[in-house]
Amino acid sequence: MNLLFIADPVEHFKIYKDTTFAMMREAQRRGHALAVSEPRHMHWQRGGRVVARVRDITLTGHAQDWFIAGEPREVALAEYDAVLMRKDPPFDSEYFYATHLLEQAEREGARVFNKPRALRDHPEKLAILEFPQFIGPTLVTRDAQDIRRFHAEHGDIILKPLDGMGGMGIFRVGPDGMNLGSIIETLNRDGSQSVMVQKFLPEITEGDKRVLVIGGKPVPYCLARIPQGTEVRGNLAAGGLGVARALSVRDREIGEALGPLLQQRGLLLAGVDVIGDCITEINVTSPTCFQEIFDQTGCDVAALFVDALEAAVAQAS
Repeated sequence: MNLLFIADPVEHFKIYKDTTFAMMREAQRRGHALAVSEPRHMHWQRGGRVVARVRDITLTGHAQDWFIAGEPREVALAEYDAVLMRKDPPFDSEYFYATHLLEQAEREGARVFNKPRALRDHPEKLAILEFPQFIGPTLVTRDAQDIRRFHAEHGDIILKPLDGMGGMGIFRVGPDGMNLGSIIETLNRDGSQSVMVQKFLPEITEGDKRVLVIGGKPVPYCLARIPQGTEVRGNLAAGGLGVARALSVRDREIGEALGPLLQQRGLLLAGVDVIGDCITEINVTSPTCFQEIFDQTGCDVAALFVDALEAAVAQAS
């Protein structure tokens, strides 16, 4: 297959942990051809197709100078067997516009993973609202009094912006309510921005588990991201320690319940975040943790992903 990865600049990849790199490595090992582009390099003009400025790349197998790239050229996305949208968050207006270009490319015959409409329809924090049976007490609001009432009811809460990533902007407020007013002002900006508030789950000390769902099926191992020191956040970007573990009964129940629905909607890959027995987020833009799980367990997540990608392309052909 000829594969196009739309991602952040490959020059910035940290290949020892990058999931998109792991996908590329496995795809090349199987003989698939690789090309890369960025969302800013896509364009469309009436009478034509969605085109991207791309570079064909070959992985060298070396830690330094890990790829060789050809000269940039313009290619219609529909010319590729599969287009993989792997741009990291934030899901801002430019990401939103990129999904519309990708959806136009689909109308022209491109096969895009994850499906652009599904990316738009599953904001990573709000997607959990569809599955109340799997989440803890949760509030989404722009109203400061709603937040205060929720705190009075639950005592120990987590507040976070809807557009954050990597643990950015997450606050914990305990029973004493210390700094609650200031935190509300910071996050909801006088009622102009919505905030997610959740009851604090003490099981975070055992880790914020990333359960990967590929092709509608949960990967047998998750990565528990464990907060360090006085941190409340387990995110690896916030200094959390990643420990791979076999799925618990509850983890598997969640993965098997969500997996077929996510696949049906065009989400070939999703990362479901679970604390204790509760889902906290459903990541669909560029889920990670492939390499950490493989390094600690030997479970080749990248191989599972490319298996699912090959099957999806064959089914769509």
